[in-house]
Amino acid sequence: MVTRADSPPADPRPSGAEMTGVPAGGASDNAARHERRLDVAAVGIPTVLGAALCLYGITSRSLGFDEAASITIAAQHGGALGSAIAHDGGNMSGYYVLLHALIGLFGNGILLVRLPSVVALSATVAIVGLIGLRCFDRRVAFAAGLLSAVSLPLISWGQEARGYAPMVALTSASFLAFVSLVEPGREARDVSEAGGGSERRTRCWSWIGYVLFTTLAVYSSFVAVLVVPAQLLTLIWRRRAVRPVAWAMVVIAVCCAPLLALALDRGSGQLFWVPRPSLTGEKQVLEALTSSGLQPSFRPTSTTLVLLALTVLALLAIAGTIARALWSGGAEGRGVWGRALVLSWLVVPVALAWLESLVGQPIFLPRNLLMAVPAVALLLALGIAHRRMPAWLGWSLLSSLLVLRALQLGPSYGVSPEDWQGASSYVLARAQPRDCVAFYPSDGRMAFQHYIGTSVAAAARAPASVLPVVPWGEVRPYVEDYVGLSSSELSRVASGCRRLWFVYSHEGQLKGPFGSRTNYARYLGLRSALEREYPHHAMASFGYASAVKVELLTR
Repeated sequence: MVTRADSPPADPRPSGAEMTGVPAGGASDNAARHERRLDVAAVGIPTVLGAALCLYGITSRSLGFDEAASITIAAQHGGALGSAIAHDGGNMSGYYVLLHALIGLFGNGILLVRLPSVVALSATVAIVGLIGLRCFDRRVAFAAGLLSAVSLPLISWGQEARGYAPMVALTSASFLAFVSLVEPGREARDVSEAGGGSERRTRCWSWIGYVLFTTLAVYSSFVAVLVVPAQLLTLIWRRRAVRPVAWAMVVIAVCCAPLLALALDRGSGQLFWVPRPSLTGEKQVLEALTSSGLQPSFRPTSTTLVLLALTVLALLAIAGTIARALWSGGAEGRGVWGRALVLSWLVVPVALAWLESLVGQPIFLPRNLLMAVPAVALLLALGIAHRRMPAWLGWSLLSSLLVLRALQLGPSYGVSPEDWQGASSYVLARAQPRDCVAFYPSDGRMAFQHYIGTSVAAAARAPASVLPVVPWGEVRPYVEDYVGLSSSELSRVASGCRRLWFVYSHEGQLKGPFGSRTNYARYLGLRSALEREYPHHAMASFGYASAVKVELLTR
């Protein structure tokens, strides 16, 4: 049974078993088994709900631009895999290796490549519940698990073949191991005081788990490193744990050294499109953190602002309560320290990402702060299960939040912000002999390749790829490959292609950062050159957030 942070003192009065003559040991064992079943239900029910919500409609959404990159990179072998990972700066390298193993064993079907994210989302919900049990009580665990399960950003990324859902699961596991390392369970302390070694063994395994989960989280996504300062900050009140955590930091740094080398070699060029913090960007981050929206991927609903306002007001009130408790008495109690840890989990990564984006390389994006969404669920659960909150009011508030979150989640099912499946089907259905296709950037070819397939018959139906010049069936990764056509290449295209399909998405921004404006100017130049050779054109668009545009250029 998981110990509670604020358990009441033992009742000195005789138990019911003693008063009725029933053996106390048997009654105690039955009570313990009952408590364990309740703990399992408090964690298990939200976990099953999260898995079901994530699996529902998982194959109905088209493959995305970045998902195609994940599949293509993971499909490489040997040195080609290492080169592809290095070209991506080492980011998500651990995830690519996992996906590489799965694709090698079972193929690259949509369900398969998205399944690791489903498992990660389910693990996140379970771990959030375990943190609630470990630091607080069963009501907090149950409420936090439900709020994590019914979360638009967590479910959405749980249906994507990207490393963000695994990163959230691993950072959550890092926090659980950190809690066990810094705050050993009551049972372990009792045994240790009696002369046993339970606490030492628990700390050893907790230390190993903390190193392992934190390292794997960084290998899933670089931004996972933002949670480490949040954890270290709470050592102000737990100085006895500074030494083991410091040694853990040393080992983690050594394990992540290869990633640092790859990142320094690649530079920050792959983040050229991320803007400085703005009111629009800050609003999108706030919506994602509160699970009230996920723009621009999904359109807001009529209740988005209601959920956003309700959640922000609740978080401010809960944060104020925690701050007053810390100010008045520090974090000596396990319950108070746990609340401080959860608040730090939310505030520190967001503040660090915002400051870095303001003075250094912009990274302030909803996806890069996804690891803080579980902290919001735990904080809301703390307010719902507060001892001064009437039970009926707490359950009513939880039900209201779940309904409002479900109203954001429901409309996202089956929606493809980047409909590469629709675009590829459109081109294949209308392609004619001697047709060609050009992509800008070349990255878009990876999504087309997935839907065209690698068979000879499928490749024969597709227009010849002239940008980039690679035959269909050859799976080659492209990462931020914004290249155009030289004059000689354009002449060859014009003489050899009767009609040209021009497919573009993520082409850059007219008013974005410098790198994005440069890519957009290159796109305009390429489009103008093509239209001089092919004066007639018809356009179709697929998706809306990062729409895929398809132009048929003819003479």
